[in-house]
Amino acid sequence: MSQGKDYYAILGVPRDAHPEQIKSAYRKAAVRYHPDKNPGDKEAEDMFKRVSEAYAVLGDAEKRSRYDRYGEAGVEGAGGIPWDSAVFEGFEDLFGSLFGFGDLFGGRGRGRRPSRGSDLRLDLAVTLEEAFEGKEAKVEIPRMEACSECGGSGSRSGNRSVCSACHGRGTVAFQQGFFTVSRTCPQCAGEGETVRDPCARCRGTGQVSGKKTLNIKIPPGVDSGARLRVSGEGEAGSRGGARGDLYIFIDVEPHPFFERTSEHLLCRVPLSFPEIALGTELTLNTLDGEEHLKIPPSTEVGKRFRLAGRGMPRLGRSGRGDLFVEVNVATPKNLTKEEKGLYKELLRLQRDREEKGGGFFSKLFSR
Repeated sequence: MSQGKDYYAILGVPRDAHPEQIKSAYRKAAVRYHPDKNPGDKEAEDMFKRVSEAYAVLGDAEKRSRYDRYGEAGVEGAGGIPWDSAVFEGFEDLFGSLFGFGDLFGGRGRGRRPSRGSDLRLDLAVTLEEAFEGKEAKVEIPRMEACSECGGSGSRSGNRSVCSACHGRGTVAFQQGFFTVSRTCPQCAGEGETVRDPCARCRGTGQVSGKKTLNIKIPPGVDSGARLRVSGEGEAGSRGGARGDLYIFIDVEPHPFFERTSEHLLCRVPLSFPEIALGTELTLNTLDGEEHLKIPPSTEVGKRFRLAGRGMPRLGRSGRGDLFVEVNVATPKNLTKEEKGLYKELLRLQRDREEKGGGFFSKLFSR
């Protein structure tokens, strides 16, 4: 009788190959031809299907026996070779780690392996002065800790029983049309095991609520939206798994005097009419000390003066940004009688000057 497809040749093994040889050959071929490693390669996709079909037969002792006696016809049904998730048990680690398909082949549940804890987020507000200088902040974070009573097992005795519903697999399978679909076991929530004598403190979960105080170093130059990662300070993992990480999101509070844009600072200084007209000298209290700035006579309102290197530190780099000083006019209020008289005299002098000079505006307006 015609043999049809030569599954031994597809896997590259002799007909008397040991089951472990067949498993090893399939493992190598599946990794080599997997579609995720060969995107858009139809030939590789076809080969992946062929080696999977070959292992579905040769990896099962009964099907292999029928195939050796009757060829391909001995394992064909009305719909060809059916998918059997049990054939691929033991490969979930391989494909889960390579391609992220944790239960693609109906593999064991997550309970038999350590599970990494969840990451945590902490929002931390700092002042502009603290962002300028850097600081060490003491923070208290609520998080899940491994139960000290049961050592994280969830059991008073430290023993866990294999789940009777999924038999330790963590998943249960059900038939849907031509396919066998696996889903998380509802009885053990995918753990693969159950606790018959739950710990009184953690009620069988293996974890309890706790708090941890940490000293967090805030580097100089941080800005709003900066994210700091503290490795291994997140939630506790299950079954001795590694802790998650703590992510700290920085929010720099608004400052009453300085406005910040990246590493640059801006301050707006209100000056009186005489100071703008005659010029003056300012003493600025910057974030790291006093700075003197000369304002020349007849400075235009809105003009900005640049003080190089007097801004914020550059995060993760050397040097600092710049400080810009913008000149504005301070409108006088609650004038005294003497001040009003002086301003009136100044106004009269300005009008006389305009009329004598025949300026453009003197032709448009009459006062």
